[in-house]
Amino acid sequence: MRIARFSIDGNVAFGAVEGDREDELVLDIIKGIPFADHELSGTKVPLNKVRLLPPVLPNKVVAFGRNYAEHARELGNEVPEAPFAFFKPSTSVIGPGDDIQYPPFSEELHHEAELAVVIGRMCREVPRERVKDVIFGYTCANDVTARDVQKREKQWARAKGFDTSCPLGPWVETDLDLDRAGDLTLQLTVNGEQRQLGRTSQMIHPIEDLIVNISEAMTLLPGDVILTGTPAGVGPLSVGDEVAVTIEGIGTLTNKVVKRG
Repeated sequence: MRIARFSIDGNVAFGAVEGDREDELVLDIIKGIPFADHELSGTKVPLNKVRLLPPVLPNKVVAFGRNYAEHARELGNEVPEAPFAFFKPSTSVIGPGDDIQYPPFSEELHHEAELAVVIGRMCREVPRERVKDVIFGYTCANDVTARDVQKREKQWARAKGFDTSCPLGPWVETDLDLDRAGDLTLQLTVNGEQRQLGRTSQMIHPIEDLIVNISEAMTLLPGDVILTGTPAGVGPLSVGDEVAVTIEGIGTLTNKVVKRG
């Protein structure tokens, strides 16, 4: 099931995305919230009549860096032996169609296409064999990075945590199992030109290891998001660019870069 979060006539709701053709997709409005008991209402609205929002509002976004060997090398970094985590605040999250605002303190903004894992239940110290039980689904993400700030400041809080630096969407796909999620094609285009192309099977540390690693340290809550790293091909974004992340079996997340202010 593809579950989207949307607004219509000033109201916010979740809905199950139905249909195959993009111009014929509809939302069956969900009664309740997807992380608890819920059911489909049978009330349907065309997708093109609503505004899609970030599919979840995470308490926290835990991102893992340098999880694809070629990406680590392209930036002159060593491949980490253990998962390497950092945070993006909830205020960095935007949805499909929202603008990425170019931060005024940077002159080198980069795109990073990523598979995002959405947590479905409160959990801590998750054993590897139970990881599948705590995953709600998967969505597309763009770990937008102020690369010059990242290099200059060493700490990544401003470089990767600024407002609008975490586009998510367009919806959460709940029907992918772990094996399938571990071997998906992901690509990124800028103005229609392909910049990144890889497979999730190229991760150094697979999804199971990432969730085991971070849940050893902290409690994960329903709606929390885990970013799993980006393949090689990261590069610059300019004001006016349209950037699109497409992941096999999930969909396409598109955003435009604008000047802040």
